[in-house]
Amino acid sequence: MSATPLAQLLLLGQGTDLASERGVSCTGDLPEASDPTLVARATAAKKALGSKVLVLGHHYQRDEVIQFADITGDSFKLAQAAAAQSEAEYIIFCGVHFMAESADILTGPHQKVILPDLAAGCSMADMATAAQVEQCWQDLEKLGVARKTVPVTYMNSSAAIKSFTGEHGGTICTSSNAEKTLRWAFEKAEKVIFLPDQHLGRNTAVNDLGLTLEDCVVWNPWKPQGGLTENEIKDAKMILWRGHCSVHGRFTKASIDEFRVRIPEINIIVHPECQNEVVSAADYVGSTEKIIKTVSEAAPGTQWAVGTELNLVSRLAAANPDKEVYFLDRTVCYCSTMNRIDLPHLVWALESLVSGKVVNEIKVDSETARYSKMALEQMLAL
Repeated sequence: MSATPLAQLLLLGQGTDLASERGVSCTGDLPEASDPTLVARATAAKKALGSKVLVLGHHYQRDEVIQFADITGDSFKLAQAAAAQSEAEYIIFCGVHFMAESADILTGPHQKVILPDLAAGCSMADMATAAQVEQCWQDLEKLGVARKTVPVTYMNSSAAIKSFTGEHGGTICTSSNAEKTLRWAFEKAEKVIFLPDQHLGRNTAVNDLGLTLEDCVVWNPWKPQGGLTENEIKDAKMILWRGHCSVHGRFTKASIDEFRVRIPEINIIVHPECQNEVVSAADYVGSTEKIIKTVSEAAPGTQWAVGTELNLVSRLAAANPDKEVYFLDRTVCYCSTMNRIDLPHLVWALESLVSGKVVNEIKVDSETARYSKMALEQMLAL
């Protein structure tokens, strides 16, 4: 594939109608995606609700949705925003399910969190169930390892996993503060069990903390005792859950090598959810917020290949016309679950509120919320 600026690359993928991948989460009539009045309807509904509604938009959302967001950011920034916005009665979270759960945990009892499409989940979060994690912890207890271990859970996890983490004295992290979080954890214990993204855990441990790949083992929840021997578990410093991001896992070192051959002066920047060999071969590594900041502040005329979700990269390219921004992968790839939030779902959620009906409210039960909040508040404190 010849090196093609992102604006041209996007034209190749316009035939895919991701709006057709709607989840069955609407109790009323969903507007047609072809409705030419959708933007006007969303604008009118948002104006009618005024300060009663706050729309949060994750960077990976479509442009048609992001245009209505009051605050945009990565999961960490939006978690902070949800905790700080005590005046809004309704928080419409344009992201995925685990983000809306975290918002419900961190907001007040007078506030309601709404996810426009309940099918907007996260494949990574689904890779660690509460039953699997409890079984893992029981195995560690039998080996006498649990008392030396503190759990650190990535924000991309269910409320149940966050609750487990809080109950066992751990904390939540994001890609923005993973290094600081792991340093805190190793001050408390000899070992860390990192859930559910093995790549972020490994990259942070090896590239930022100076541990070795041999210090890390992968726990496979589908195998007895994680598929590990007793000695492997006892010798490890990082027990990594066998989970990954379906988007960031696509990027390869081969793609980096191809870019360096075609454009020797290219700058490679990737998300730390990528595989270790990809992160090691890149020039820069960082969260979505750091990626945006790095490219935006770069010198005019520089060229960048970016390894993260395509909606963000396309928006970054449009915002930096003085630079050439490329998508690192060979093919056009969106986060399919994040893209389930589209303009028809947002309009439906807003207009339902105008009519006095709350739809798709995300509510975490009190017991789960209690321990989850302990872990989340520890994250915010760090």
